[in-house]
Amino acid sequence: MKSLGLVFLFLAMNFLETHAYAQTTAAAEAQEFMNKAEAQLADLNVKVQRASWVQENFITDDTQAMAADAIDQVTAVTTALVEQAKRFDVLALPPELTRKFMLLKLSLTAPAPKDAALRREMTEIGVSLDGDYGKGKYCRKNGECLDITAIEKVMSSSRDPEELKEVWIGWQAIGPPMRQRYSRFVDLSNQGAREMGFKDTGALWRSNYDMTPEEFSADLERLWNQVKPLYISLHTFVRWKLAEKYGPNVVPPDGPIPAHLLGNPWAQQWGNIYDLLGVQEDKGGDSVNVTELLKKKNLDPKGMVKYGEGFFTSMGFAPLPSTFWERSLFTKPADREVVCHASAWDVDNFDDLRVKMCIQVRGTDFVTIHHELGHNFYQRAYKDQPFMFKNGANDGFHEAIGDAIALAITPEYLHQVGLLENVPEASNDIPELLKQALDRVAFLPFGLMIDQWRWKVFSGEIAAADYNKAWWELRLKYQGVAPPVERSEADFDPGAKYHVAANVPYTRYFLAHILEFQFYRALCRESGYKGPLNRCTFYGSKEAGAKFNKMLAMGQSKPWPDALEVLTGERQTDAGALLEYFAPLKQWLDEQNKGKKVGW
Repeated sequence: MKSLGLVFLFLAMNFLETHAYAQTTAAAEAQEFMNKAEAQLADLNVKVQRASWVQENFITDDTQAMAADAIDQVTAVTTALVEQAKRFDVLALPPELTRKFMLLKLSLTAPAPKDAALRREMTEIGVSLDGDYGKGKYCRKNGECLDITAIEKVMSSSRDPEELKEVWIGWQAIGPPMRQRYSRFVDLSNQGAREMGFKDTGALWRSNYDMTPEEFSADLERLWNQVKPLYISLHTFVRWKLAEKYGPNVVPPDGPIPAHLLGNPWAQQWGNIYDLLGVQEDKGGDSVNVTELLKKKNLDPKGMVKYGEGFFTSMGFAPLPSTFWERSLFTKPADREVVCHASAWDVDNFDDLRVKMCIQVRGTDFVTIHHELGHNFYQRAYKDQPFMFKNGANDGFHEAIGDAIALAITPEYLHQVGLLENVPEASNDIPELLKQALDRVAFLPFGLMIDQWRWKVFSGEIAAADYNKAWWELRLKYQGVAPPVERSEADFDPGAKYHVAANVPYTRYFLAHILEFQFYRALCRESGYKGPLNRCTFYGSKEAGAKFNKMLAMGQSKPWPDALEVLTGERQTDAGALLEYFAPLKQWLDEQNKGKKVGW
């Protein structure tokens, strides 16, 4: 019996040794697979970036075909790699390698079917929708044709409700031709997502936040409930002020705000109607109208970008490479169609950084410049990470970086860089906070509802026959806005928003508008600032820059709570910093709104 026991012991040890050897061999095979996958995807990504850059800067049938070819190739390879990687699912791999396989599976925002013909069809639809948006125009009866840059200019400055209605309707008209193709795109993308093991494309998107899709949805609801009271106070104030301006027949004093009256084609940011709100400013200091300050300085678009770069370099970041200035697009060319929607590019995954904007000399574009440069400095900070980690900790981080810097464009900063002669007294804080809220707080429900609509489209909860009806139901629910004219299913108003036409996930912007305040407060503390949060600038603080860069350099190598903790000491996205920043305004708004109808 003793010898039999020794035999069993020998066999067990031999099995364990063989199993351990097999595990080690399989892990080495998985590492080799990932090394090759990263090299292949890095090469293809450069080709996609270059083809897409040309397509968005020279919109023609040929460039769209070139972009479609490049995108189709990287989609095909990624889809094949995800399928091949399934054989490693059962292995216990090192944490870094496990994370890379997870990110590979989640890397496609438009997962495509395995079938080559269907994949190609989906890619061509996607490129055509992006091109249609870029070429979109509204032509008036007098023959004048307005692209989105001209549309934005009219809607930001006109105070004629009939003209605003005309231009609003005109821009929405770019949507209907997209509708059928968009529906087909949804079907094909869902097929690809299901073949990868996801319920639908929306579930894939929601899996990209180091938690389950269900946990992520619940977290969004928690964040919205934190900020909703502030938004409702702002909405109430703006509505009764607009009702005073245009009359109750145009703006119902107890209903939703007509979407064409808020200074923006999508009613997503309201800063352009500040002058209609009748807020008295302290005359003891200079008025902080950034647009006028930029014009007074005779700045051109490139000069505005130089100011944005200067903020980052003041914190210790290296200047942008010379190729940035040679290859970026700062103004709309007169001789061709381009996609004017602002974007930041990292063409070669290392140093070929660019922005593409049709910059106008105005305050909103000054902020957008800082936002886009935030992407570029983030991209450069993580350039030494492996390919799978060359991304933001999550997509909300990527959007929040530049916006945290933009929050520090305070009167004190404008004074330091020579744009403003005298800093207003603290008594002028309410007007400045209101200006910020009209852009940042007003945006929050819009930032949330885009993907609430899209996720329901992907899941089938919203049928193709109800696209427009559901779009406006959600805009009413979250934003409290309504179309100026009756809409129907002959319309496709979601297509008049770039991120829908271009299939860019949007919840990142909602998260960013909360994270930016967490980042901003942490950077203020690191710079040694003491005082009201809304008056802080950390311009010139090398200490804040070093702490910031430490987080940025991590890329997506760790779960986002780890990155958040490096900068802020916190591990949860939370609106507390935003609410602290706007606390004086919330109190003021509630005083102004006494006796007014709240909600819609």
